[in-house]
Amino acid sequence: MELNVSTASQGGHAVVTATGELDLYTAPKLQSALATLLRDQADRIVVDMSGIEFCDSTGVNVLLAAMKRIKERNGTLELAAPRPAVRRVLQVTGLDTVFTVVDVAPALDAG
Repeated sequence: MELNVSTASQGGHAVVTATGELDLYTAPKLQSALATLLRDQADRIVVDMSGIEFCDSTGVNVLLAAMKRIKERNGTLELAAPRPAVRRVLQVTGLDTVFTVVDVAPALDAG
């Protein structure tokens, strides 16, 4: 299965919507979208995980790397609405205490 990624941004805030499977083969697509937002100096990024059906360690590492980069400049990265299987991965690894996990992604205009 592939991964579809879209972004919307508004005033330094960005929402990345990802759908599909986040794994070794698809993670570079999300990594590229996050890197672009980080280059554009977004200070708050929310990754809408509601459409992610599967996430492996490669996907988790992409999210961790992006969070580290944005925190270096006092920004935030949040995960929104992860499905039960993805939430379980976060809980088992202890990353549910590392990431800020919210129930709903904010609505922004596509940009």
